Amino acid sequence: MREMKLEQDLDATDRRLMVATQAGLPRVSRPYDVLAEQLGITADEVLRRLQRMLDCGVIRRIGAIPNHYAIGYTANGMSVWDVDDSRIDELGEQVGALEFVTHCYHRPRRLPQWPYNLFAMVHGHGRPEVDAKVDQIGLILGDACYHRDVLFSTQILKKTGLRISG
Repeated sequence: MREMKLEQDLDATDRRLMVATQAGLPRVSRPYDVLAEQLGITADEVLRRLQRMLDCGVIRRIGAIPNHYAIGYTANGMSVWDVDDSRIDELGEQVGALEFVTHCYHRPRRLPQWPYNLFAMVHGHGRPEVDAKVDQIGLILGDACYHRDVLFSTQILKKTGLRISG
């Protein structure tokens, strides 16, 4: 698959579409129709352009970002793992595929203070639920895991990605 070159392949309409969607889709039953009207193109063209940007990696995903607290998940724990480097890709794929893991990352260690190289975000209705899910991850990692911890959120922070100006 060929990567887009931002300056060459993105036209003014693509840029306007990115600006129009970067804070989220309109909260209506037909958001692509609303975007199409704003941009002076068809809803099919909005979808085609978004799909092209997804396929080429200009945008990573289109999806909902729930407020976990509002839907009852009050315990949010980032589980951190010290995993055998030779198996981290294989095991990280398995952990990331778990239905209760919302984010899974391979990150560099910061020795000697921080031995962890695999991070997996887990949400639950309470800390015991998160701990039980973390135990399930531990079973997958088995003897390839040397240490682990869970860092629980104490407040919700606003999540935003890169913002571009119109």
